[in-house]
Amino acid sequence: MTQYITPDLCDEYPELVQVVEPMFNNFGGKDNFGGQIVTVKCHEDNSKVKELVGTDGTGKVMVVDGGGSLRHALLGDMLAEKAVSNGWEGLIIYGCIRDVDIIMQTDLGVQALATNPLKTDKRGLGDVDVVVKFGGVSFIPGEYVYADNNGIIVSPKALAMPA
Repeated sequence: MTQYITPDLCDEYPELVQVVEPMFNNFGGKDNFGGQIVTVKCHEDNSKVKELVGTDGTGKVMVVDGGGSLRHALLGDMLAEKAVSNGWEGLIIYGCIRDVDIIMQTDLGVQALATNPLKTDKRGLGDVDVVVKFGGVSFIPGEYVYADNNGIIVSPKALAMPA
């Protein structure tokens, strides 16, 4: 497993990285993760998140724009386990998650705004692989995101940790 340290990446690639405004908490079993961006834009409906965690996520990070809603959780333990089994590196959720005690034990990076025990409705709504914007940064499908306890950064290309 590659260890990503966002301050080192910022120092090594200052012309490439953008830093997401600090607002996220680390809830996953992996406290640092990175990979190619796959986006979901949804509001209080995690149908598309559920679909995507069932696909191959090797080398990928799902960035979920939940509009910053704190009223429902967009990720729970069952979806987190499915993400792990399909190789996802992690999820960054501009919204809430639930089942935190279990998610903290998974081999998955998860950053979110907060927790809320209430699940979402499943209405099949949402968009996949669209540009999403939050935290002062645009997340573009196919670009890269890296996250650790220091913060979240995005880059138009894959970054290697400095030697």
